[in-house]
Amino acid sequence: MEQALIIGDSGGIGGALAARLRAQGVAVTGLSRSRGGFDVTDEACVRDGLRRLEGPYELVFVATGALEIGGAKPEKTLKSLSAQALMDQYLLNAVGPMLVLKHAVSLLPRDRRAVFAALSARVGSIGDNRLGGWYSYRAAKAGVNQLLHTAAVELARTHRQLACVCLHPGTVETAFTRKYADRHPTVTADEAAARLVEVMRGLSARDTGRFLDYAGQEIPW
Repeated sequence: MEQALIIGDSGGIGGALAARLRAQGVAVTGLSRSRGGFDVTDEACVRDGLRRLEGPYELVFVATGALEIGGAKPEKTLKSLSAQALMDQYLLNAVGPMLVLKHAVSLLPRDRRAVFAALSARVGSIGDNRLGGWYSYRAAKAGVNQLLHTAAVELARTHRQLACVCLHPGTVETAFTRKYADRHPTVTADEAAARLVEVMRGLSARDTGRFLDYAGQEIPW
């Protein structure tokens, strides 16, 4: 049976992904900070947590992230910028997924197709940034895009059937986005999960290193 590892399965998107995959017959293992203390910003915690797993996992999905950390809201202007908010966002939204990838490589099969995916966001696109603002969150998502793209280049040499990708789920109706959806069209977590699963089912090694949306369309770096 196919196996999947969902990091952050207690959140809206992560939980919906886990439920949808289980309904499709996938054996899902879930890890989260709120339920089991799995903190992606703590390398020792990530290392020890993943070391206890056996695998192999045909899918490893990182669904962790936050728009607000420590009460710091997405910045509307430059004067709202703080070093702490920048570092907090980068640690959770960029460093965290990379620590997972670093210690999950041994859980990914080398002899067959596999996917490593992490949630990114369209606002992390430098080429598509026309509104400004949201400095810390944008920078963190641009950071995870670059880090995962770089890792995809390296892992293509050892895991020839791996697709390592950044995925934008759209604006999803979760506690994560409730205050910031504004007039943007939103989808339920279940609908977002269905679209992401469909995209991931269609991935191959030719797609490794890409930044894709919920419809499988390329997003500018």
